[in-house]
Amino acid sequence: MTATYPILAALAAYLLGSLSFAVIVTRVMGLSDPRTYGSKNPGATNVLRSGSKAAAIITLLLDAVKGWLPVALVMWYGEPYGLDDGTVALVGLAAFLGHLWPVFFRFEGGKGVATALGVLVGISVWLGLASALTWLIIAFFFRYSSLASLVAAAFAPVYYLLVDGVVWYAEGTIAGAIVVMGMLLAWRHKENIQRLIQGKESRLGAGKSGKAAVGGSDKPSPK
Repeated sequence: MTATYPILAALAAYLLGSLSFAVIVTRVMGLSDPRTYGSKNPGATNVLRSGSKAAAIITLLLDAVKGWLPVALVMWYGEPYGLDDGTVALVGLAAFLGHLWPVFFRFEGGKGVATALGVLVGISVWLGLASALTWLIIAFFFRYSSLASLVAAAFAPVYYLLVDGVVWYAEGTIAGAIVVMGMLLAWRHKENIQRLIQGKESRLGAGKSGKAAVGGSDKPSPK
């Protein structure tokens, strides 16, 4: 029976990750489905184009929580059930995959930035803060959300391994999960990468009006 616990934990994490809060929050608040305007990505940045900052903030927080919660639960309560660091890596990755390919929403999910951050916070608050600070610095100086996400994803495994034995003891399975999340996040941003290279990527703060959002844009933003 013990061997089934990691599988059950991963399944629960995937199902939690499959809750597309961008869609759920906008429905509850009577807003347009984020999959129908802007970048058509069910994420907090695209929800912001609805004109509701509250909806965007709630979406961001809930998407992060669904990455953090399964990791935190395993780390807090998993040991008596034989759930070790391998399970921590497994549930974190499962929640992230749930966001990318949600079973409840026809496997059409977001790009996973907030959920990945939640997973990192679950692993270590310091790791999450370092990654979030990296995002903020890049976003502040370059004004590209996609670039900030890509840089933060690239640096997350570096941070995790760099302070091994100082702030925490790095585990191979967790490091591997962070790398995989970073690679998948980069893959989900492939169109943004192309636009960055071409100089056509939208900057933060551009095209936020609700009218522009609903009408769509020839230059969709990253999330």
